[in-house]
Amino acid sequence: MGQVIELKHPLVKHHMASLRDKHTPPHIFRDLVRRLTLLLTYEATAKLPLQPIEVETPLTTAKCKVLGARIGLVPILRAGLGMSGAVQELIPQAEVWHLGFYRDESTLKPVEYYQKFSEHPPELALVLDPMLATGGSACEGVEMVKRWGVEHVSMLCVIAAPEGIEKLSKTHPDVDIFACAIDERLNENAYIVPGLGDAGDRIFNTLQR
Repeated sequence: MGQVIELKHPLVKHHMASLRDKHTPPHIFRDLVRRLTLLLTYEATAKLPLQPIEVETPLTTAKCKVLGARIGLVPILRAGLGMSGAVQELIPQAEVWHLGFYRDESTLKPVEYYQKFSEHPPELALVLDPMLATGGSACEGVEMVKRWGVEHVSMLCVIAAPEGIEKLSKTHPDVDIFACAIDERLNENAYIVPGLGDAGDRIFNTLQR
């Protein structure tokens, strides 16, 4: 069974305060998403498989360990792009593949508009999306990653609504969900409350003026 892990670290709570603030400008917002993603990645990769190697130090040889599996990052476009760079800082050899969804505002259902996968899937995948709201895009994204052939999938998000967690957990009970904060609920328009607004608009500075 997958786990739902909400980060409790003081640094997470500190950065979340600025991330939620509507007065935080886009360039600061992007940097906060990056910092929070670094903390999420640290937690989400705690059980990655390792394999032993031996390296030469300036004095002798040392028995070490390195990552023992191919790792794929799957940012859900467009907001997930704001997270992928931070994960690559910690796992520079990770492969990056993309899925694109937009939300049909009349049905609140995800609509796929882009997919880029290879013929050879990695063993593990981290699906990235700053916001887990209704869970529609997350469920569709995870389903596509599994159909691709990835055996182990985790979901990383900055904030999550209980409704989205419940939907993803029921649809994909084997998937671990990592979030910096689990918020109160969705409102009548399926936005997370108290939330932080539209993460994609705030990352890419495309808010309506």
